[in-house]
Amino acid sequence: MAKRRKKKSKKTPFWLKVLVSIFIIVIVSGGIAAWRLYHAIYQPNIFLGERKTTHIFIPTGSNFNDVKAILYEKGMIINTNTFEWLAEKKNYRNNIRPGRYLIHEDMGNNELINILRSGQQDPVMLTFNNIRLKEQLAGNIASQIEADSLSIIRLLNDHAFLEQFNMNPETSKLLFIPNTYEFFWNTSAEQLLTRMHREYNAFWNEQRLAKAQRINLTPLEVGTLASIVQLETSRPDELPRVAGVYINRLKRNMRLQADPTVIFAVGDYSIRRVLNRHLEMDSPYNTYKYAGLPPGPIALPEQRVIDGVLNYENHEYLFFCAKDDFSGYHAFARTYSQHLANARRYQNALNQRQIMR
Repeated sequence: MAKRRKKKSKKTPFWLKVLVSIFIIVIVSGGIAAWRLYHAIYQPNIFLGERKTTHIFIPTGSNFNDVKAILYEKGMIINTNTFEWLAEKKNYRNNIRPGRYLIHEDMGNNELINILRSGQQDPVMLTFNNIRLKEQLAGNIASQIEADSLSIIRLLNDHAFLEQFNMNPETSKLLFIPNTYEFFWNTSAEQLLTRMHREYNAFWNEQRLAKAQRINLTPLEVGTLASIVQLETSRPDELPRVAGVYINRLKRNMRLQADPTVIFAVGDYSIRRVLNRHLEMDSPYNTYKYAGLPPGPIALPEQRVIDGVLNYENHEYLFFCAKDDFSGYHAFARTYSQHLANARRYQNALNQRQIMR
């Protein structure tokens, strides 16, 4: 039997091997490049330590170097090279937006730059209450937004600027109705006051304006009276009654003789007992010396107190004095002799507790 001939195996051409190798290298290299590109764009690139989120503040007028300094000095960016590379690709350098931004730990470069470039701020919930002075008000607000306290005070004292709101430096505090308002952090002093004027007008709706007209007071006068009432009593259920006393005195052209106005005039808010020497203070805010309402509010009146004045209790009381039980409530009187008796009881209680000033 004849032997079968063995078939020769065909060798893979060298050029094909080279081509396949090149193809594999290209695929692998492309995969690595794609992975690196994806990582540079989308992978988390934020380090916040133990925190999950934080805020960064980019001031008005900042440039790209300023933004980098803010991020880098806090050690937030893990890979600064990829951040800067993508920022250049997305032209962030020419699209800096000031503001307050919420940063979270799983942000990639793309998400971070998109938020910063588009100005997607995390708003500030601006609150203010328990305020007596413009300096306090300005300081409180400046701690929450970009505008500094000096620029806010300057506008609160600027006659020309306040004319557009029909206000003056004495009444300008009344623009601010205590509440919680949503603001962007990069709000200027001018924008702040303009916005608060809109809120003021919204608060003084037709119903409130009609009530003010019925008691023959302007909104500014109501606010000024409310500031006195607010400092006279800490009891919400007593607000309309205290307001009624002052309305009665205004109707009779009697001096208000409100102790909180004397304390405001003296400028010593630690006073717990108003003495005769305090009453001699020569100031238009001293309602023992000067008739009518003071030139402006002695505090920032809350909404409920303003409404307490507008819905004052109709009665015949002309006097009131703190009760000697220190409950925060007051003893009301129709006559001066009744009031003197109430006042003596309270003064005796102060003496017993050795409260002399």
